[in-house]
Amino acid sequence: MNKKILCAALLGGLSFANHAMAQEFDDRWYLTGSAGFNLQDDDRTTRNAPFLGLGLGKFISPNWSLDGELNYQNPKFEDNQDLLWSQYGISLDLRRHFIQEGRGWNPYIVAGLGMQRSEEEYVINSVDSPAQRRDNNLAAKLGVGLQTTLDNRVGVRAEVAYRADFDDQSVAAPQEDWFGDVLASVGVVIPLGPKAEAAAPPAPPAAPSCADLDDDGDGVNNCDDKCPGSQAGQTIGPDGCPVQVSIDLKGVNFDFDKSTLRPDAIAILSEAAEILKRYPDLRVEVAGHTDLCGADAYNQSLSQRRAQTVYDYLTSNGVDASRLVGPVGYGESRPLEPTAQTLPGCKSERNRRTELNVQN
Repeated sequence: MNKKILCAALLGGLSFANHAMAQEFDDRWYLTGSAGFNLQDDDRTTRNAPFLGLGLGKFISPNWSLDGELNYQNPKFEDNQDLLWSQYGISLDLRRHFIQEGRGWNPYIVAGLGMQRSEEEYVINSVDSPAQRRDNNLAAKLGVGLQTTLDNRVGVRAEVAYRADFDDQSVAAPQEDWFGDVLASVGVVIPLGPKAEAAAPPAPPAAPSCADLDDDGDGVNNCDDKCPGSQAGQTIGPDGCPVQVSIDLKGVNFDFDKSTLRPDAIAILSEAAEILKRYPDLRVEVAGHTDLCGADAYNQSLSQRRAQTVYDYLTSNGVDASRLVGPVGYGESRPLEPTAQTLPGCKSERNRRTELNVQN
């Protein structure tokens, strides 16, 4: 039984299962063929013998493979070599491969479970001698090996395993409940069919054109946006830049050198107040202007009074003062039409006006 102890120690030490890198998953079916030597359990009283194996398997994950295998060996008895103890069977073997990229040979461990059939010849006192015992028994296998990758057409496998054959009906060794054999083999692994080509990685998505982007969300694409930092709520022109918007108070004009509202301006300002109440988020600047007649300082003061008149009207008609900027007087600095700067040509109703300039 020394052989059993030696093999058990060998397999127990094979927890070397080093960390290994997973290979690309090749899930083709493959055929296996092996030849080796069966070191028979001493208790069988048989000679060591060659054996053959034939199987079919596949990788079921990048590091695990599953094989079904047939095996056959036909050892002779030590004392009477005219007698044979044929052993053949089938097993299902699970292998854990420790595959590392770029390494030609990779270690693995194997565990298998199956059935072994024994056909044992023995001498009887009869003309029909030798007689033969036929029996099917459970068998279990544990081992280690090395295997090349399947990058080439044929892979190579070398393996040492210990197989327990639970044969408790032996004639030659009736006192034994099971036998332990050591199997050393070399074999080939032949993939079936061509290796699947690795799928080409998807093409990276095309970088979006600036014409498709609008980073500041102002409705103008990045290609055309000359003011990429515009704020939400601003009125934006076609170039992406904020533009000043005025609520037209056309008709709210003032008599020459006056800051009082004319009757015809009341209806226009009432409509403007309703618009502001309809859009409560709208903020406006109340701006007053004059024509080009008179001194600058005087016109500045006059435009301020005109803006104040409109401001007071709006606030007294329901527009919250917090929504109004100003009033601001611009004097004669922003005329709508060019005129002479002296009387009578400087008089202009268009320039004598008040505006509501939208601020958001």
